[in-house]
Amino acid sequence: MRGDVIIVIAEDDEGHASLIIKNLQRIGIENEMLHFCDGEETLNFFFRKGEGPHVKSGTAYVLLLDVRMPKIDGLEVLRQLKCDSVLQKIPVIMITTTDDPDEVERCHALGCNVYISKPVDYDRFVKSMNHLGLFLKTSELPKMNDFRGEQTGHYGS
Repeated sequence: MRGDVIIVIAEDDEGHASLIIKNLQRIGIENEMLHFCDGEETLNFFFRKGEGPHVKSGTAYVLLLDVRMPKIDGLEVLRQLKCDSVLQKIPVIMITTTDDPDEVERCHALGCNVYISKPVDYDRFVKSMNHLGLFLKTSELPKMNDFRGEQTGHYGS
């Protein structure tokens, strides 16, 4: 994976977030990783709202997004990103504990690129993260070049 790609992890479970980060690093992914604990923080980052870090023009991102999060759930985060003409380019990988076919279909209908069910078993979880890491290492991701200093989209308007 190119070093200029930032991995954004939206995951409310600190343990799961740590496991994702640790296992991606273990297989050699050294990219910057940002962790947000809820959907509101994630949307604030991408739509440049409030305090804290914000998305930067000229940078490529990939979002690892949990479905069930406080404040704003992952489905709504996905919907808002994919409705924005600039942010819709960001690859979104859903990483969640459910494999409910209706939820998988909903995520794909909203525009997620990949849906990964987090196995409860630790060894299977590590294996899933290894596969994700290999996927990320071989992916070419678009840079966010359309920002002109203003906020995008309608989040919070």
